[in-house]
Amino acid sequence: MQHSVWLPDEAATLAFGASLAGSLHAPLVIYLNGSLGAGKTTFARGLLKGLGYTGTVKSPTYAIVESYGLPQCTVHHFDLYRFAEPEEWHDAGLDDLTGAGCICLIEWAEKGGGNVPAADIYLDFTAKDNGRCCTVRTATARGESVLAQ
Repeated sequence: MQHSVWLPDEAATLAFGASLAGSLHAPLVIYLNGSLGAGKTTFARGLLKGLGYTGTVKSPTYAIVESYGLPQCTVHHFDLYRFAEPEEWHDAGLDDLTGAGCICLIEWAEKGGGNVPAADIYLDFTAKDNGRCCTVRTATARGESVLAQ
């Protein structure tokens, strides 16, 4: 399944993240693809707010992962941009953060190679006409179930 969503500004990107939150359930892996500044972390902020998180949502660029414990699940937001080698996924112990009670949002997943868990959903953000387009693609039955809702 695939469809595209037009996001004219930051508010629309936040709202899009919040709108998907209600249909998400752990375990789930979402790859956030796009160039620097394409809206990946803004989407993650909206999604977390939609799940009920009220604190500050920081970019995980320097920490590699930011984790958010919520009543219904834990959300781990990974940013692998600074990885030099795919093995850094294992070296950092990130496998320990993926599991049945988790939703994983992964930016720059390709830098983790085959070490990163497979995506259920791909969100591809592309800058376009002073806004962005997000193409949503599913890769598993779990991903299909989320988008069907």
